[in-house]
Order: sequence, then C-alpha cells, then structure tokens
Amino acid sequence: MHVLVVADSLAFYGPDQGELSTDPRLYPNVLAAALARQAGEPVHADVVARTGWTARDAWWAVTRDPHVYSVLLPRASAVVLAVGNMDYMPTLLPTWLREGIRFLRPPVVRRSARSAYRAAQPLGSLVTPWRALPQRLTDRYLSNCAGGVRYYHPGVPVVGVIPPPHSAPSYGRRPRGHVRAMAAARAWGARENVPMADLDVLVRPHLEAGRSNPDGMHFAWETHSAIGRELARVVAAELGLSTGGGAGLAALTSNES
Repeated sequence: MHVLVVADSLAFYGPDQGELSTDPRLYPNVLAAALARQAGEPVHADVVARTGWTARDAWWAVTRDPHVYSVLLPRASAVVLAVGNMDYMPTLLPTWLREGIRFLRPPVVRRSARSAYRAAQPLGSLVTPWRALPQRLTDRYLSNCAGGVRYYHPGVPVVGVIPPPHSAPSYGRRPRGHVRAMAAARAWGARENVPMADLDVLVRPHLEAGRSNPDGMHFAWETHSAIGRELARVVAAELGLSTGGGAGLAALTSNES
C-alpha cells in the first residue's frame, strides 16, 4: 500500500540539514508507519518534493512527470497535497525573475545576482507586494490537483494541509501573510471537500520554544513526528481505518487490485 505525498522541502529537511527521503524520522515516513500499524500491512510513502515548491509546482509534478502520473499516482491509496506552505512567503522579486537567476551567465554574474538578492530579501520581504504565488493561483492549482485525482482515480482520498508559521531570517523573521494564508487554506478545504491537517497548531509550539531548524523554517524531529501522526489520523479517517476492521483494509487494497 502506498501514500503519495506531494510536498516541499519541509518533507525532507530535518533540524540540521536535508535528509534522504527514506529517513524514518521524516513526517511522510512517520505517516506511513502509523498507517501501517492501523492497517496491519506495510504502507510506503512515495514522496515527490523539491525545495520551494508551491501548489503550481505540485500541479506540474502530477501532470508533467511520467513517473508520477504513470506509476506513483495510479498505485496510491491516498494523496497528500502537502504544499501551499511556500506560496504565502513574501518575495522581493516576482517568481519568474527570481527563478531566472540560475540561468544567468557567466557564473560570476549569476553568483553576484544571487548574493545581492539574498542580501536584500530579508528587508525587502517586509514591504514587498509579491507572494511566491498569489492566493488565487494557489487555490486554482490545488483544485486542479484534487480534481485530477478524483477524475482519474475515483475513490482515492485527497488530504491537504494548513500552512505552518515560520521565523526565517530570510523572510524578516515575520510570518507575514500567514493568518490570511491559513484562512484561505481552510476555506479551500471546505469548498473542495478536502480534509486539512492543521500544521499551524503542531508547528507553532515547537517554533516558539526554539525547537526547530536554525533557519526558522524547517522542522525538528519531534515536529516531524507530530505532523506524521496527525496526517495519519486524517488519512486513516478518510480510508475508514480509524475504526479498524476490514472496511479500511478493503478501501486500501481495492486500489491495488
């Protein structure tokens, strides 16, 4: 049994650095292990994620990556859209311009442009009018993802997340726009009938206590554990596993047969 987790770097960064996606302490693998205990059978987390991914990147992944739409999605018993966490982040440059820095040549120009951007971003994030992705596009791409799963794989549940707070120096240490992003995520989940795991209530106590990655954005292991268990609870409820018994197992295995 498989759970497809489409995510950003929060899924594979620990308290010190990026980790192998197979590390059992990461929240997708905590999710899989918790589901396995309830299902009584092995559950594997298929993680598709990159640093900085937004809802638009998630849509591109499930529609443009042949391995995702040909292998991972068809065999998934549930899909977790763990994106939207980066979308509300204020950015000094529009996404197309910021992402274009990597294509600058010669290398000395690229390095200079990147250094200038990184130096200006913390202060600029306090006043810039731009988000990494406008909310209307976040909602649209999330809806496209959920709608695509439901159309091509009826009966496979889709779960979303309420974006967590941060205290990242690169974003001025202020989770600017976070309250609006949470409200928008809850509204989207209600509108699309997608259950949402509330990352805010799980991450905030650890963040405020200083128990997180020094970058102020990524999670401590205890946070990964809490998020994995909460996602397992939400997914299990959608699969009928929360009450135990054969109905949940049938829901999982029918997608494999």
